[in-house]
Amino acid sequence: MGSKSIIDAIDEEIARLREVRSLLARTSRIADSKQVSSAKAAVKKTTKRRLSPEARARIAEAQRKRWAAARKAKK
Repeated sequence: MGSKSIIDAIDEEIARLREVRSLLARTSRIADSKQVSSAKAAVKKTTKRRLSPEARARIAEAQRKRWAAARKAKK
């Protein structure tokens, strides 16, 4: 078996491996896209949560009390 026939055999093997690799890459991309779309479907779309004006006022008043206590403790 000469070096020319060995090189030809290696080239054939490389070509076969590249073909198999491209097939595997295509199928994995398809599987990945299906997983992503099913994962997106599983995530529930949440609506934006909004506070009522009364809740905002309570939160603001509580924060003012915390700031006042911090200023008082600082002195």
